[in-house]
Amino acid sequence: MLETSARLLRLLSLLQTPRDWPGAELAERLGVSPRTVRRDIDRLRELGYTVHATAGAPGYRLGAGAGLPPLLLDDDEAVAVAIGLGTAAVSGVAGIEETSLRALTKLEQVLPSRLRHRVGNLRSVTVPLAGSTAAEVDPAVLTAIAAAVRDRESLRFGYRSHDGAEDVRTAEPYRLVSSGRRWYLVAWDTGRAGWRTFRVDRLRLHTPNGPRFTPRRPPGDDLVRYVSERISVDPYRYRGRFTVHAPAGVVAARMPPTMAVVEPAGDDACVLSTGSNSLDELAMWVAQLGVPFEVHEPPELVRHIAGLGARLADAARPAPA
Repeated sequence: MLETSARLLRLLSLLQTPRDWPGAELAERLGVSPRTVRRDIDRLRELGYTVHATAGAPGYRLGAGAGLPPLLLDDDEAVAVAIGLGTAAVSGVAGIEETSLRALTKLEQVLPSRLRHRVGNLRSVTVPLAGSTAAEVDPAVLTAIAAAVRDRESLRFGYRSHDGAEDVRTAEPYRLVSSGRRWYLVAWDTGRAGWRTFRVDRLRLHTPNGPRFTPRRPPGDDLVRYVSERISVDPYRYRGRFTVHAPAGVVAARMPPTMAVVEPAGDDACVLSTGSNSLDELAMWVAQLGVPFEVHEPPELVRHIAGLGARLADAARPAPA
C-alpha cells in the first residue's frame, strides 16, 4: 500500500507539469506497466482529480476540477511561493493582504524546518521601505482586465487624470504591467487613436465590455522600456538625457524603471533618461549617483547645471585670510 501511495504521488507530480503525457512515457518514468498507469489514473479520478485522456495514442493531462487538489512543490518552488505570498501581503491589491497571510500561514505549517529557515532568514533581514505605500487596486478589476486581454474584448472605463479630471475612454487592452507599487494597463485608446498607459487604480470599468478587436502590433519590442518611458519621462515638463560613466546594471539598481530608463552604452557607461518638473530635481538625481556624467538635454538643464557647478565651486573656495 505504501508503495502504491508513493507511486500515485509521483504520478500526480508528473501530471502537474502542463503537457500531454503519453501513457508509455509515464509507465517508463514510474517503472511500471501501461496497465498499472491506467489503474493509477483511475485511482486519481476516484480521489477527485480531473485527468483528461487525449485522443489517438493513450495520453493524459491534468485538468481543473471542482475543488483545489493538493499541490506538490519541490524545495525551490515552495520557497518561491512563500516569498511571493509574503510580498503579496504588503502589496497594493485590495483585499489580498489577509488572504495571502492565511495562505502563507498554512504553507509554513507544512514546510520542512530547513525551508522554514530559508524563508525566515529572508524575512528577518527585509524591511518595507517607509513611505512606499502602493496605490490600492481592486483584484476584481485586475482579473476583469486580464480576461478582456485574453478574449480580445475592448474595455470602456472612466479614467481620472493626475489633476483629478475624469473622462470616458474606450481602449483595446494589450498587457498589464506591475511596477511593484502600481499597476498599469497598456492599451490602444480608440478615441485618441494611439497607444496609452493607464494607471489601473485611476480607472473605473464600465460593463459590459465593448466589441472584440483584432490585435495590433505592440507599441514596442521592449514593453518594459515603453512603460518606463511613459511613467518616468513623458509626463514631465523637463526630460533629461545623460551619459553616466558606470555600468548600466549599477545605475539601474539605483534608478528603477519607475524613475528612469537606463540603456547600456558599453561595459562601463550607460544613457539615462528621466523626467521632472524641476531642473534642480533632475540635477540632484543624477549627481547623487556619485559617478562622472555628462548632460545632453534639455538645453535649459545644460545651462542650469553649468551655473550650479560654478556656484558650488565658488562656495568651496577658502575664504580670504
